[in-house]
Amino acid sequence: MGGARPVQPEWYDGGRPGRDRRGPRPRPPAAGLTGRTPTDTVAGRWRPPAGGPRGGDAVRKLWRWLGLAAALLAGGLATAQPAVVVSSKLSSESAMIGHMIRLLLEAHGIPTVDRMTLAGTPIMRRAITAGMIDLYVEYTGNAGFFFNVAADPAWKDLAQGYALGARLDYQAHRIVWLTPANASNAWALAVRADVARPNGLRTMSDFGRWVSGGGRVVLACSAEFVNSATLRSLERTYGFTLQPEQLIVLAGGDTSATIRAAAERTSGTNTAMVYGTDGAIGAAGLEVLDDDRHDQPVYAPVPIIREAALRAHPEIAAIVKPLMESFDRATLQELNARIQISGEPPASVAADYLRSRGLLR
Repeated sequence: MGGARPVQPEWYDGGRPGRDRRGPRPRPPAAGLTGRTPTDTVAGRWRPPAGGPRGGDAVRKLWRWLGLAAALLAGGLATAQPAVVVSSKLSSESAMIGHMIRLLLEAHGIPTVDRMTLAGTPIMRRAITAGMIDLYVEYTGNAGFFFNVAADPAWKDLAQGYALGARLDYQAHRIVWLTPANASNAWALAVRADVARPNGLRTMSDFGRWVSGGGRVVLACSAEFVNSATLRSLERTYGFTLQPEQLIVLAGGDTSATIRAAAERTSGTNTAMVYGTDGAIGAAGLEVLDDDRHDQPVYAPVPIIREAALRAHPEIAAIVKPLMESFDRATLQELNARIQISGEPPASVAADYLRSRGLLR
């Protein structure tokens, strides 16, 4: 897990008596709510929206609904064991892992309320800090934007970024980060297997040497990938340069389009900008290159929970831990493919995976 370990408040004992537990982008809006952004649906990651707050009617309706739900829960569960409101972002990966967590909690006798695919990142943050939801899956690198410290190099390392994000979130909001997955949904490059394998391309260092040595590359990517200096950063770190004629720049940030371009060899495309756990990568015959020099921030899925909910059910951390430790990039790619390519419902994929791992009967 890269050394990442859950950062728990001092009172937390792991649910077992006596057991020791051991350039920058704009800051997200402090007031008001923004609507969903394209990357919320693709990867569950947050990027500052181009405009100001939007979707006012939908947002007001959402918060009226959440307020009513909270009131009903408060009245109906006053004398019962408190239910944990488990939610997720709009992305299929976030919903799938959220369903897994909810099913595990229910199997261990912890009542839950299902609020999957509730909203995009900004609204999810507002909801958990306001106590409207208790738990959802975030991505480690997003904390750099939440706390306006995106330039900190800690985000490029799973263990360091996890430790920093966990500390900042607990200090500011009393939100506890549980065990992260050993996988990153960061931007990456994926090469056609019929190009990668004969040329021994497994890492970005391999890719850099191959390109600088005359390897023929045509990359499909988004304008944001080029204009945000992400591509230039990779070029500097790995010692290669792509000319304008080697770039197929597609409108929007939808990686399904870049993956399709590489799969179909559109205009000679053999490399695609992807998110590391995209479900279409394997089906398209592409192989993700490891960012072996840690150029990009790590976006590892990590369940985050309100301290109050964890106090009520301290066993949650131990319940979630083996699930999150079971994930790596290949596993998440395969699970995402079942949803994104095969069309299976996230809840069905979640239940089947838990049974296959022996986590659910």
